Amino acid sequence: MSGPGSDLEATRAWTKDQWRRALLAHRRRVPAATRFSEAMQLTAQLTSGRVVRRGQTLCAYVPIGSEPGSVQMLDEVAEAGVRVLLPVVSGRGPLDWAWYDGREYLRSGPYGLLEPIGERLGELALRIADVVLVPALAVDRSGTRLGRGAGYYNRSLAGAAQDTPLVAVVRDPELFDVLPAERHDVTMTAVLTPGRGLLKLG
Repeated sequence: MSGPGSDLEATRAWTKDQWRRALLAHRRRVPAATRFSEAMQLTAQLTSGRVVRRGQTLCAYVPIGSEPGSVQMLDEVAEAGVRVLLPVVSGRGPLDWAWYDGREYLRSGPYGLLEPIGERLGELALRIADVVLVPALAVDRSGTRLGRGAGYYNRSLAGAAQDTPLVAVVRDPELFDVLPAERHDVTMTAVLTPGRGLLKLG
């Protein structure tokens, strides 16, 4: 599968850092109108009942910068009757978690993140999730996810309950046939894109 632009063709020998630089550069070139449209498409996917259903718990995140999605997406998911958990960076260990109670209850955190100000539930709160959305720069068809390199999700996702869907969220051109993988990488079970919707991986 071709990647986001001809600059990502024939890149099997690239390192993860080379992939990250190219993917981030491409995301920065995506027009604001396209980002808005893709955020609306993702919102429609998440409120359709095909990814997560009313009464379930979704571990999500607040998209920042050029990441696909929006805070409005979280508002609409919550209004659809889904309980939303958001990550909180705590040191260098696994992520902590807290409930999303609305954008007015978010504050700035490390790495430019927006985090909930409510009660911290601990790293084991991930076990109550029915679905986990995972931010990614890219994912491949075997489930290898390329993140930003800090390692927080790889340290955290092992705490999810067995068989919990781990869903990488990327733009449509960021699904590839093969990405570089390392032993510690946690495999995604599905990918969610604005145009293709939810696709199983592996």
